[in-house]
Amino acid sequence: MSRAAQFVRTTVGKKQLMAVSGIVLVGFVIAHMLGHLQVFIGREAYNAYAAKLKSLGPLLWVARLVLLGAVTVHIVAALQIIARNRAARPVPYQVKQTLATNYAARTMRVGGPLLLLFILYHLAHFTFLVTGPGYSHTDVYGNMVAAFQVPWIAFIYIAAMVLLAMHLYHGVWSMLQTLGVDYPAIGALRGVLAPLVAVLIGGGYIIVPVAILLGLVK
Repeated sequence: MSRAAQFVRTTVGKKQLMAVSGIVLVGFVIAHMLGHLQVFIGREAYNAYAAKLKSLGPLLWVARLVLLGAVTVHIVAALQIIARNRAARPVPYQVKQTLATNYAARTMRVGGPLLLLFILYHLAHFTFLVTGPGYSHTDVYGNMVAAFQVPWIAFIYIAAMVLLAMHLYHGVWSMLQTLGVDYPAIGALRGVLAPLVAVLIGGGYIIVPVAILLGLVK
């Protein structure tokens, strides 16, 4: 067995796989958010953005496969780490003090599966054409506005983005530590970067359905 394969089998190796795949996923959610924010420019600009994505053809599928691979690696590594932690401590602590953790960290195991369910729902809603009356293959702007004008759909999306922000907060914090970016001077920056990334990305997604519900985008 090669050294790389041996390293991947260790807990540290699995954490680094999670960190690297997490970087890919963070890059995607940023790019996806910037694309969604074009809804504020107007119908023509947003539909042009959607058409440009579709015109990429094979490149779009390459990006999707890379994204699918990153999600798979992230989930499998996370499940393996959880299983190892449980095997190492089959009897839970009678008293557990969470001095070095936070609410986002404690909800990662619940938030991750919920986010996966939301991704499947989101793909079914906007990508795989499991749609309602009035869906248009060309007017993606209109599809989004029509969807988020329905309060319960907007609420599901907003709730999922809150979970995403919490996941990003703990994920960015842990990712930098796992990759060795843990020097005292950078540690202070990490304390700013993690919440900043979480708020900017979560807020960037949430502002779209909120604006549509308020009638600011229609």
